Amino acid sequence: MAQPQRPLSPFMQYRWQYTNTTSILHRITGILLSLCFFVLVYWLAAAAAGPDRYRDAVQTIGSPLLQLILFVGLFSFCYHLLNGIRHLFFDAGYGFELPVARKSGWAAVIGAVVVTAVLWVTLGAMLGGAA
Repeated sequence: MAQPQRPLSPFMQYRWQYTNTTSILHRITGILLSLCFFVLVYWLAAAAAGPDRYRDAVQTIGSPLLQLILFVGLFSFCYHLLNGIRHLFFDAGYGFELPVARKSGWAAVIGAVVVTAVLWVTLGAMLGGAA
């Protein structure tokens, strides 16, 4: 008796594509934005608690580890925003052609890197090197 052909799992049938990467990166940046929200809440709570707590919070946020977290959070914001705009065009029915989708995916990634760098340098200059 011959065994029936069982369907394969999608990861066994499909090769990795750039759309997988942009989709997963969009989800990861959304999670990172949620985690960075706690840093914002900490900063705002310290500001509301008075000058001593605020000074301590600014020193904590100025540490290299939290600066790295803020930089990753800024990149997450920029990528999530640009890729979200890309998805709005998808929702309107534009940009599904493979060459256009590939170009818009690269534009979201490269745009996020550029906008993150510009904002990081600009905010650092405006805040007196605190960023």
